[in-house]
Amino acid sequence: MAVGDVKNGLSVAVGAGSSMSIQPAGSDEYVIHNIHHADAVELYFTDGANDIKISNDTSFGAWTGMFFHVTNSIYLKVKNVAAGAQNLGYDGIQTK
Repeated sequence: MAVGDVKNGLSVAVGAGSSMSIQPAGSDEYVIHNIHHADAVELYFTDGANDIKISNDTSFGAWTGMFFHVTNSIYLKVKNVAAGAQNLGYDGIQTK
């Protein structure tokens, strides 16, 4: 993949209490623009050991038009806080 390529992902049936990480491999860097969810979620900025809760939503929807810069060591985690499994997704651009 190259700089400017679209980066996206879809995690199907993420269980209650489980998370989807938006974490590039190696030295890649992404800017995440949109995060989609089918039910209640919490959004965290994390280094894998320490989390900063930056938002939550109690229903279905999306965070759109954002500019979240993520690397392999500092990335986003979307946690399913709904009672059941749900689909989670994201899209953005590779910058490095």
